[in-house]
Amino acid sequence: MDAKNNSTHFGYSQVPIEEKQHRVDQVFDSVATRYDLMNDLMSLGIHRLWKMFTINLAGVQRGQKILDLAGGTGDLAAKFAKKVGENGQVVLADINASMLQVGRDKLINQGTIVDYVQVNAENLPFADNSFDIITMAFGLRNVTDKEAALSSMLRVLKPGGRVLILEFSELKIRPLKPFYEIYSFKVLPLLGKLIAKDSDSYQYLAESIRMHPNQETLLNMMQTAGLERCDYHNLTGGVVAIHRGYKL
Repeated sequence: MDAKNNSTHFGYSQVPIEEKQHRVDQVFDSVATRYDLMNDLMSLGIHRLWKMFTINLAGVQRGQKILDLAGGTGDLAAKFAKKVGENGQVVLADINASMLQVGRDKLINQGTIVDYVQVNAENLPFADNSFDIITMAFGLRNVTDKEAALSSMLRVLKPGGRVLILEFSELKIRPLKPFYEIYSFKVLPLLGKLIAKDSDSYQYLAESIRMHPNQETLLNMMQTAGLERCDYHNLTGGVVAIHRGYKL
């Protein structure tokens, strides 16, 4: 985000700060109904393993309160609901109404009970010290003011609680980088065109990954926000990373 000229990035493009969220909404309005299918195709199903690793790293206990930000179609929320039990609470939150509706319909059909709320991660409408665990899977790169979102998460996190951010990151296996570039900028938009009838949104996906802070930069951002004992785990060679921080 460039405060001097009041602009920020949308993929590789520079747009007015107030315009970015509208553009991101258009992307997810377009892909919501095919989101799960495209995730399976794009990652060959590996996204399920990434999410399971995140759930295991969260160390969920029965009776806890969990906020799943950018929860989308509810993959994490459904698993968390089973772990916290009847005395716990899971809040599935997303800024995009279309994604939230798809997630709600999916979980209701599964018989999974969670709470749903449409929120902006930059300004969470919850009381201080509300949640034991906050997760955000593949959502932070779409947030305009990431620093504000991290500070907001810290505020609503209980002392002793933790934040886990699962996000695309910087591939660390150098020989694979040329192939990853071809896959990102040729294959993903083609899949988007064929399956979701929308190549532009998946072009944005590839660009947004490249514009997102890498592992060390995000780690420093979390520490600057006030989270402590921060660390990260690279998965699939750094294609994605899970960052974790605590409120002590």
